[in-house]
Amino acid sequence: RPPTPPPPGAPTARILFLTDLHWDRQYTPGSAAACPDPLCCRGAPRDGPGAAGFWGSYSKCDLPLHTIDALLAQLPNATSHTSNGTSNGTSNGTGGFAAAYWTGDIPAHDVWQQSRRDQLRALRTVTALLRTRLGGLRVFPAVGNHEATPVNAFPPPYVRGNRSAAWLYDAMAEAWQDWLPPAALHTLRAGGFYTAQVWPGLRLVSLNMNFCSQANFWLLINATDPAGQLQWLMGVLADAERDGEKVHIIGHIPPAHCLRSWSWNYYRIVSRFEGTIAAQFFGHTHLDEFELFYDEETLSRPVSIAFVAPSVTTYINLNPGYRVYEVASSYPGSSHAVLDHETFILNLTEANRAPPGTPPRWQQLYSAREAYGLPTAFPADWDQLVRRMQDDEQLFQRFWFHLHKGHPPREPCGAPCKAALLCALRSGRAADPTLCRPLRPALPFPRIQELWRQWQLC
Repeated sequence: RPPTPPPPGAPTARILFLTDLHWDRQYTPGSAAACPDPLCCRGAPRDGPGAAGFWGSYSKCDLPLHTIDALLAQLPNATSHTSNGTSNGTSNGTGGFAAAYWTGDIPAHDVWQQSRRDQLRALRTVTALLRTRLGGLRVFPAVGNHEATPVNAFPPPYVRGNRSAAWLYDAMAEAWQDWLPPAALHTLRAGGFYTAQVWPGLRLVSLNMNFCSQANFWLLINATDPAGQLQWLMGVLADAERDGEKVHIIGHIPPAHCLRSWSWNYYRIVSRFEGTIAAQFFGHTHLDEFELFYDEETLSRPVSIAFVAPSVTTYINLNPGYRVYEVASSYPGSSHAVLDHETFILNLTEANRAPPGTPPRWQQLYSAREAYGLPTAFPADWDQLVRRMQDDEQLFQRFWFHLHKGHPPREPCGAPCKAALLCALRSGRAADPTLCRPLRPALPFPRIQELWRQWQLC
């Protein structure tokens, strides 16, 4: 039963989506924007060209806290609440949000010099900033791969003592206790994942995608389901199916970027619970993309889509950005599906040129349905978009522009690049050449995978 558009006048809700903030507390306006280190825009200020901008830089740089604060400060953050203090799933007339999803990567990319103390400082500082700026809005976070130190090192829950991740999960539970119920805090402390009700009829699942990460060497011990998270997910989805709830899944690393065994099992779960999973939301790549899921029998019927939202950070050569999703809200028979989404950016060229003290002007880059001519924003529409982009070069170039938050690389996306990108959009699971075959790519699949690896920023 594919989702149906809401009836006229049915309530909708706006969900704020933030990912990959990457706060660099050593960011220094005026410092060198180009450097030999993995992260720049730090150190002593200097005169002349090539200096880091006040609000951020088109380089391998992360963000100062005042840019993240400026983003939050200009949001329409008034929230609607019912009398018991929980969101009722509708946005009020002032353009406010019903909830916020925040999918991790809080610290900067200076991974060679981070300590646990540094990571906890970033966690607490940015959490406090969100709480201050967003007021009573409920925020549902997910764990990013940069929260740990060493980066990507997330041992399975059966690892105890000083090598365990308890230092991080306990701090997260403490920092986020005002947003999450006790049962969610319990599984967060155990393995960095949880479930909670967003509003009546809609359940959220926050996955710890580090248990599928290709860069997490702890998974050499067990890569199939190292934390029992997929088993737990199936239980949550079965309960939701029984209770007539819809589910939103959030996480940091998108499913197709995962280890193959985990990724294929997750794909099977999405296929089994296609009627329950209303939407999936991820980050990590810093780019604006998506991954489609198809029925496993024919690999031709779109059953779900994982939206991959662009980063707040500029790393690498990007404008700062964030996303707002419009979803079907709480009413009898609601699909709770995504109806549209808008992406907002800060044009760094314009912002850094403004006189000192001028508040930066965040602007809408595009709305999905308008930009791509989508009848709705259901999986079938995105599947058709991929097919249309094959033959419509102008449409594809518009997508390429949005993919990079309005600041695409100087090198154009030629035929090999286009084939690899369209293949990636159809691939909700790792290393499956059959998903690309309907596009008749001119490249062999190993070459497509090689291009994917070149694009990975994080």
